[in-house]
Amino acid sequence: MKALDALAKACEVRPGEATDAVPGVTPPGTTSPGVTSSGVTSPGVTPSGVTSPAVTPSGVTSPGVTPSGVTSPAVTPSGVTSPGVTPAYVAAPATVAEAADLMRTAAEHGLTVVPRGAGTKMHWGAPPDGCDLLVDTRRLGRIVEHAAGDLVVKAEAGLPLDELRGVLAGAEQQLALDLLPPGGTVGGVLATGVAGPRRLLYGSARDLLIGITVVRADGVVAHAGGKVVKNVAGYDLGKLFTGSYGTLGLIVEAAFRLHPLPRATAYLSATAADPAQALQMAQAVLHSTLVPAAIEVDGPDPITVAVLLEGVPDGVPPRAEAARSLIGGRIGEDPPEWWARLPDGEVLAEVRALPTALPDLFAELPDGGARIRGSAGRGVWHAALPAGGADEALTRLRRHGTAVALAAPAGARLDRWGPIPALPLMRRVKDQFDPGHRLAPGRFAGGI
Repeated sequence: MKALDALAKACEVRPGEATDAVPGVTPPGTTSPGVTSSGVTSPGVTPSGVTSPAVTPSGVTSPGVTPSGVTSPAVTPSGVTSPGVTPAYVAAPATVAEAADLMRTAAEHGLTVVPRGAGTKMHWGAPPDGCDLLVDTRRLGRIVEHAAGDLVVKAEAGLPLDELRGVLAGAEQQLALDLLPPGGTVGGVLATGVAGPRRLLYGSARDLLIGITVVRADGVVAHAGGKVVKNVAGYDLGKLFTGSYGTLGLIVEAAFRLHPLPRATAYLSATAADPAQALQMAQAVLHSTLVPAAIEVDGPDPITVAVLLEGVPDGVPPRAEAARSLIGGRIGEDPPEWWARLPDGEVLAEVRALPTALPDLFAELPDGGARIRGSAGRGVWHAALPAGGADEALTRLRRHGTAVALAAPAGARLDRWGPIPALPLMRRVKDQFDPGHRLAPGRFAGGI
């Protein structure tokens, strides 16, 4: 109980329960395989500081106990996953100072740490090798500053994006990020690097981020960009932490560039006969002078091309008509039902390739309910794949770009990440920011 008493001096903390299991593949209300309610442990991954999963022989899981005595399921290099890691402790800091004290105490006791916001994407990435301390950021839920005249907002990591959106709308401004899936927080959207349809016009989270505050593994608070221009060791912290899945530090605040809310919008939806025609339609709009905010493709059966146009009331209708003259279809005020939603499937993958590779990506999809959806302008898609043929499908998709399995069912045997030429550099960055490899260990590529 020494660790619990020490953590309690930093902030609100309680023992972990089965419903806190990460990465969320254990259904709420059931017992996590990591530690049963009777205290019986199941095989796991060796503790922090012992051989990492990256050097464990492929397909071999090594039993072990995390520093707190809680065993955790493993992720081997072959990608075999087992469900559920129940944290020993759950802490909820309410200020940056509390978060710093918490991380410093965790470092002193050698605890593995996994951050959580709303929990909507906890099942993304590889399951962590261990989780002694789950850091719930939802009490860090304030808007620190909204400089409407400068089109800048600074918010804490646990603030729900929907709540931020409502506040900004009152000033006729927006943070132009589409929530995938809905319900996420500021920190969650940065940690996973996810972006929706409007990334074509506005960019992704890493493009809109202008400043970030993080707590390092040792409890030191670091700032970069924004109104506090203090880079650390020459790193662009914002870009490093975007998409890092909590493996480099705890995001506590972020500053973003805003845009005015569009005064008018229109959606154009058209059906393509095949992937080649879908590409032709998307390219026709992309290379026109219409400046679409988004061009999305969803398919197969049917294959739909949808275009979003934003602007002023007098300008949007004629632009929508011009787009319809290029690809046909129907103009409406509401998006298609699938718009800004992830496709449903057993395995969810993010595929990045040249926009012109769209027909090839469709050709690589396996039979049996596979679906692809995403930005035909940026070349970023999400693919839903059946678990049975997912690994083979990912290999085929990687012929045309990159394909990462964001989420997969327990027991799925997958190469989640594919080839990573920059992995040695990524390991060195991890060593700099988290020398003890205690932060979300094993959740990122290569066991990072």
